[in-house]
Amino acid sequence: MKSIVADPKLVAYCGLYCGACKKYLKGSCQGCAKNEKATWCNIRLCCIENNYTSCADCKEFDDVNDCKKYNNFVAKVFGVIFRSDRRSCIIRIKEVGNDGFAKEMAEKKVPTIKR
Repeated sequence: MKSIVADPKLVAYCGLYCGACKKYLKGSCQGCAKNEKATWCNIRLCCIENNYTSCADCKEFDDVNDCKKYNNFVAKVFGVIFRSDRRSCIIRIKEVGNDGFAKEMAEKKVPTIKR
């Protein structure tokens, strides 16, 4: 199993931190940026098309929840099941940057800010 390290390249486009995700740590997932099979993820596709490192870079929406690609039914279900507050993750990335966010999440050993 991989160990949790602070790596800004492991911040997912949606604000999750892949570097503390169980699937990534077990080696069954490459992380968001490298997962080319994730063609189903509209957030990932949008960020790649717009050359964003995450939704925190988006200038179109002041609040990420106003974006229908980000805030859709599946995202809401995911948030409830995993008690994940991806919006807070994006806000935190805006505050401290990818490096700071990766460091915080690695220190806490969590892939998301909890609701």
